[in-house]
Amino acid sequence: MNARTRCSALLGTLCLVASVALSTASADEPGPPARQAAVTLTEVAEAQNPTAGAAGPGDTLWIAERGGTVRVLDGQGLSDPVLDISDETTTDGERGLLGIAFDETAAHFYVSYTDLEGTSTIDEFAVEDGAVQPDSRRTVLTQTQPYANHNGGGIAFGPDGHLYIALGDGGSGGDPHGNGQSLDTLLGKILRIDPGGGDPYAVPADNPFVDDPDARDEIWAYGLRNPWRFSFDKGTGDLLVGDVGQSDWEEIDWAPAGSTGGENYGWSSMEGTHPFRGGTEPANHVPPVHEYGRGGLGCSVTGGYVYRGEALPDLVGQYVFSDYCDGTIRTLRIEDGEVTGEGDLGVTAGEVVSFAQDDAGELYVLNIGGAIQRIDPA
Repeated sequence: MNARTRCSALLGTLCLVASVALSTASADEPGPPARQAAVTLTEVAEAQNPTAGAAGPGDTLWIAERGGTVRVLDGQGLSDPVLDISDETTTDGERGLLGIAFDETAAHFYVSYTDLEGTSTIDEFAVEDGAVQPDSRRTVLTQTQPYANHNGGGIAFGPDGHLYIALGDGGSGGDPHGNGQSLDTLLGKILRIDPGGGDPYAVPADNPFVDDPDARDEIWAYGLRNPWRFSFDKGTGDLLVGDVGQSDWEEIDWAPAGSTGGENYGWSSMEGTHPFRGGTEPANHVPPVHEYGRGGLGCSVTGGYVYRGEALPDLVGQYVFSDYCDGTIRTLRIEDGEVTGEGDLGVTAGEVVSFAQDDAGELYVLNIGGAIQRIDPA
């Protein structure tokens, strides 16, 4: 997430920018308030520094804990660890177990973590009868990290069945190595691979840079600073990315389901819609669908999901997200790539580090301090 001035005691050394920001300004004029559902947050479990969640077999929700454990949430509560790689990961800086995902048939389970040297690592496990098979473990992809922050770490399977991987720009501040705009590195990117199509993976033939000798074939989109959390809309297939800003602007990036990839979201020439430190806007810059500044309490956007559940009809179709520093649960209504309404749900959840979506489309809010809360009707 963002590293600058504020450190959460609960998150140890995971430092996030602490300046300011509840002023919600879209890239154009703000739209009218979205119709808001009446909601409450119901605490369903307490975890140890939860960082990510994924819908699992049998109507379960699997929860990643930063230290390296994975637990299963069901109607009986949170299980004992079903996977423990805590002796293989480090939690200094912004590191740890940062993402989990199942493939389409839940036959394989993937974890995204930083190893003891701080290298971003994606491992795969076979799943049988709803249980991870430790002996099946294999490493799919690794990426060295020059600094301990801006690891990204989110992973998800898209509607196309391919695995998408978010990696930050490598850390420090201001993108000192220019990774965001460089196509010869995986840093500062969203990647798209086929983990089952090769050893250790295959690159889909229709990835946007497969014919460019100066670019990495795995790249799907670039120009990202720290795409901490991203998701696909279960209803439309659209991609939404929460990219943590440097000093002034937090942003939500969007791509339609029919995108052929190659989007340049601007970093580090741009921060949101604004030139960064005298940068020049790239000709192919795709501006954020939404940005907000640091005029209030916010400091680090936490991307979420478009709500597709049944419990809250007034929320259907709205993108739900938050900010690590103010914890407000916010909403956007996006139509054809434009924000047509924005607001908040009138509830706060503390240090919101992630969201999770179950198979039914219901949403859960993860607080790094431990609370897992479901968004329910008030």
